[in-house]
Amino acid sequence: MLGIILAASATVLAAPATGLLGYRRLKRTANAKRLRITTPNGIDESGFVRIGGIDQWVSIRGEDLRNPVILEILGGPGASNLVFIPRTRTWERHFTIVRWDMRGAGNTFAAGPAGQGEMSLDRLYRDALEVTEHVRTRLGVGKVLLVANSFGTVLGLRLARNHPELYSAYVGTDQNVIAGGQERSAYHALVTRLRQAGKKKELATVTAMGADKSQWSVKQLSEYNKLVLTTDPLSYDTMKTVVIRSLWFSPLHTLRGLRAYLQAMTFSEPLALEAVAVDERAEGTMFQLPFFIFQGDGDVLTPPEPAKRLFDDVTAPVKDFSLIRNASHFASFRHPDQFLDLMLTRVRPAITSEPLTR
Repeated sequence: MLGIILAASATVLAAPATGLLGYRRLKRTANAKRLRITTPNGIDESGFVRIGGIDQWVSIRGEDLRNPVILEILGGPGASNLVFIPRTRTWERHFTIVRWDMRGAGNTFAAGPAGQGEMSLDRLYRDALEVTEHVRTRLGVGKVLLVANSFGTVLGLRLARNHPELYSAYVGTDQNVIAGGQERSAYHALVTRLRQAGKKKELATVTAMGADKSQWSVKQLSEYNKLVLTTDPLSYDTMKTVVIRSLWFSPLHTLRGLRAYLQAMTFSEPLALEAVAVDERAEGTMFQLPFFIFQGDGDVLTPPEPAKRLFDDVTAPVKDFSLIRNASHFASFRHPDQFLDLMLTRVRPAITSEPLTR
């Protein structure tokens, strides 16, 4: 994933064309206007909060503080969700959304590598609990709704499983299923695509790596993700039209900020290798809160089939699995309207008795 983002973004960031920069300025201005929250009971605040011994960036946005509160757990690792706010602006009419740049990501990474402290899954987990307590106190709510995407689902599952007293429900999208390194369907599908496309060099690279990710280096993992996303037309289109455009036209990021965004992902990459050892089923499939997975029907990086098998094994008071149509990885950001519809029709009724309003 990072490889293709870096390649495409480097080209854009290096482009000297005055016309391109002018168009970027216009788009950023329009996006900034869309982000304004002017409702009487709305909230739009952001800044650093002392979490886990370092200052970490927390954004809280929503049009009505009476709405349920979402805590987003970002993907990547190290990929801040702040760049997607213009695409998900309509979500804020129905939910108050907390977007947290965890250590090694986004604005929190602005302090530089030396300012990130300990980088481990356990440290991120403990940070998430501190952020949760901050949000509960700041907004005066008993529970928050966990929405985790991609790498964030590794943390999200643990939080939801262990702390039903803090979270009203779990929603996973781009749901990772690692199974202690034994889930390899995405790898084998990539091998098949490369073979069918006659890409002998790439096929040799992937087969030489082998299917056991625990034996890979960070560089090999990056190369693998890049090949998965560039050899699938829908995924490649999503990277160009959703991810890169969100980065380039983000009203919250200067050109320097975009470079820092990419540097944060590079810095955080080793966390993905640490996650290879996670075994979701061994950690437990019983959840004492509503449990939802909304997966892209064409996701080749975290395929829907393993996510559905995990879902089938889960015991929860309420649970639902739904596919987001014509969606690859980054499903909720490619089709934010479909995702919002699922949140309103499946999730919100399970966590509140308030009538659905659109």
